[in-house]
Amino acid sequence: MDMIQSREENGRTVIALSGRITTANAPEIETQIREAVERYGLEAVELDCDGLEYCSSSGLRVILRLKKRIDHTIVANVHSELYEIFEMTGFTEMMEIRRAYRVISLEGCEVLDAGANGRVYRIDPETIVKAYRQPDALPEIRQEQELARLAFVAGVPTAIPYDVVRIREGGYGSVFELLNARGLAKLLAAGEKTLEEVAEASVSLLKLIHSREIQSPSLPDMKSKALGWVSYLQEELSGRQLEKLRGLIEAVPEEDHLLHGDYHIKNVMMQDGEALLIDMDTLCHGHPIFELGSMYNAYVGYGLIRQETIREYFGIDPELCHQLWRRTLELYLDTEDPARIRQVEEKAMIIGLTRIIRREIRRDGKNRPEGRQMIALCEKMLSELLERVDTLEF
Repeated sequence: MDMIQSREENGRTVIALSGRITTANAPEIETQIREAVERYGLEAVELDCDGLEYCSSSGLRVILRLKKRIDHTIVANVHSELYEIFEMTGFTEMMEIRRAYRVISLEGCEVLDAGANGRVYRIDPETIVKAYRQPDALPEIRQEQELARLAFVAGVPTAIPYDVVRIREGGYGSVFELLNARGLAKLLAAGEKTLEEVAEASVSLLKLIHSREIQSPSLPDMKSKALGWVSYLQEELSGRQLEKLRGLIEAVPEEDHLLHGDYHIKNVMMQDGEALLIDMDTLCHGHPIFELGSMYNAYVGYGLIRQETIREYFGIDPELCHQLWRRTLELYLDTEDPARIRQVEEKAMIIGLTRIIRREIRRDGKNRPEGRQMIALCEKMLSELLERVDTLEF
């Protein structure tokens, strides 16, 4: 290997190694690595071994000396044979060694779902891949895998990611085994399941999720997130309304109940008669009212101005979606009492409408006609609800 390639990326010096590191060229390579580190002057180094075919014991000592100089040194994109050397020599216990990722193409694959963070593709009858939108999504992928593991250990039936891949078209993805699994939304749209069957399967899984209590630093607190949304409404509500909204959220009890954070029928897959939870990057903990607030948005709220938004997302008639929302509340609350249903729905709407306003503002909605219309309608509805709702608990 005659030279290395180096660059600055995300606050760290990335040094790409290629070819073979032998006893003969190790001193020259070490000099080049030292020069690259000094050039950028950063306190983190990543050795990219995607093109590295072989590393002698002299090369290993070069890496070890670099680790001693710069503690935050990682070795990435390590192929299987080279990884075995790192593992056998104990390097995997001394520093972070990341395996190389299998490369796949999504060309021609069926798109199963699309969300804010990425798209889900079926690459064969047994396997799906969630391709993340962010080019460097590895931290998000590892976080979602940890959240999925927490839910699975807690007894929630989930699709467990078992591999990370590089997408030939760009970015990274998580691989899941879902043999012939289909989403509840598609089953309802195709008429293969009735609204009642979909609602029962969805609510049964939802109750199971909410019955689990997990204490983990990996799980975000939904109440804290909701309080953050309120800060976006400074110009939308009066001082009195803003104070009441913040007070209502602050008064919600602190709870460790597991929440999905984006629960709806597109995030529930059926496999061999069992409902499985997917899209785990939004997993959090808190009071169920925050979950119901996001569900209101999915089934009703995001279509307040343009109902076709609901049809485009779920593939079903908006009115059917509204019926599903109401039946979901009845099953979740174990009552068909209209007054009780409306009472809880209004509490959920306060959370949901707050989130929609914040979403529109963040998406530059004030400078778009439809965005301004949505903000104005949600502001009006929220103001009316704040006049008569005195607690978000149920």
